[in-house]
Amino acid sequence: MRQIVLDTETTGLETSQGHRIIEIGCVELIGRRRTENHFHRYLQPDREIDTGAQEVHGISAEFLADKPRFEDVADEFLDYIRGAELIIHNAPFDTGFIRHELSLLGMPADTLDSLCTITDTLVLARKMHPAQKNSLDALCKRYQIDNSQRTLHGALLDAEILADVYLAMTGGQRALSLGGQEAGALAVAEAVRLIESDAPRPVVLTATDSELAAHAACLDRIDKASESNCVWLRQEREGATSSPH
Repeated sequence: MRQIVLDTETTGLETSQGHRIIEIGCVELIGRRRTENHFHRYLQPDREIDTGAQEVHGISAEFLADKPRFEDVADEFLDYIRGAELIIHNAPFDTGFIRHELSLLGMPADTLDSLCTITDTLVLARKMHPAQKNSLDALCKRYQIDNSQRTLHGALLDAEILADVYLAMTGGQRALSLGGQEAGALAVAEAVRLIESDAPRPVVLTATDSELAAHAACLDRIDKASESNCVWLRQEREGATSSPH
């Protein structure tokens, strides 16, 4: 499976106000391992950057003055993401800006959706951790992902961090090494060794006679109240009927 972890930085928050993408950062995962096939571009937006946005990402109009425009990299970007699953935190924001940029080039509204599937890690995190903070920083803290270099937002850095977070959230390898199968096998063997040596032995508790009697009495009450439709007793009766004599 090919997955692309994607993030963008923009001149502001709303495409309806003419805001544009100024940075795209993408990290490729193949079989849940990072490759070196990144996509990273700074873009000239041909407009001012909101003060609040610049305080978040630190990218200035002067820095972007000699950078290509989205139209210059659009074909390369679409070829890069073609056929992949996009992994994005708060996907409607980033995909909304990408669709807006594509629309400015006269491309159909469904261009992005026709090329990719999209997974929103914010939606995933809210399902896994309801009523908790699920920002990227909060998830890094929860899953012990090092984001100490994230003093400012940056599309490629955030995509790299999100890749770590996504793999941790979905039960995968956190360290995005480029090691081969041998390294993976050694890591699994080490984990098994630690479990075998350190994990406490489970304690098996059996029910007492009084507990079994109370349980049987409870099932009897349920059976009477349900007109002999107690599932557990029905299974026992059917099992007794079908057993050989």
